[in-house]
Amino acid sequence: MSELDAWRTWWVKRRWYERNHRLRWRWRINRHLARAGAYARFPIEGEVLEALDSGRLTVGEGTLFEPGCWLTLAPQGRISIGAGCFLNRGTMLAALEEIEIGDHVMFANHCFVGDAGHRHDDPDLPVTWQGFVERGPVRIGSNVWFGVNCVVTGGVEIGDRAVIGANSVVTEDVPAGTVAAGAPAKVIHEIEFKPRGAPEGAEPPSDR
Repeated sequence: MSELDAWRTWWVKRRWYERNHRLRWRWRINRHLARAGAYARFPIEGEVLEALDSGRLTVGEGTLFEPGCWLTLAPQGRISIGAGCFLNRGTMLAALEEIEIGDHVMFANHCFVGDAGHRHDDPDLPVTWQGFVERGPVRIGSNVWFGVNCVVTGGVEIGDRAVIGANSVVTEDVPAGTVAAGAPAKVIHEIEFKPRGAPEGAEPPSDR
């Protein structure tokens, strides 16, 4: 590659990665989000505008993206995010197939959700050239809370009102109403829900 070709390649890549920083693109992204009643604090990275334009990314009312969130989708990938969700700084969603997130889901800083793996089994190719492996859709219920630095891998379902501890790696399903933590994440206990307005220390209602 000549020096001129190398310069052109560098310039094209630089403009592609910085496209979401342009005022025109930010305005178009904000227009899509405003129609849904959602919000973003820039910078927000990835194929956001392309996915919003094509309908492959849907966002519910009241959802907020903090600066540094990154959403990347393959041409056939889809991401749906419910209402009232909060994606804190540095959260990344990467969809080769599908990521489905319910309502009022909260991600702390630097969480990653991805539905694919990266091939690394060809000794004759650089790992960056080997492509991806489908792991199955990721489905996250409503009212789920992720601590800081959580990772969710493909083919996983997380039930409503689950809590995922900080620095956890979720590689298998997490039932509703449980707390899971660790790498790989395991259920450590069930959540005892209290009726609204119950005094501190009140026992949960009996089934008898």
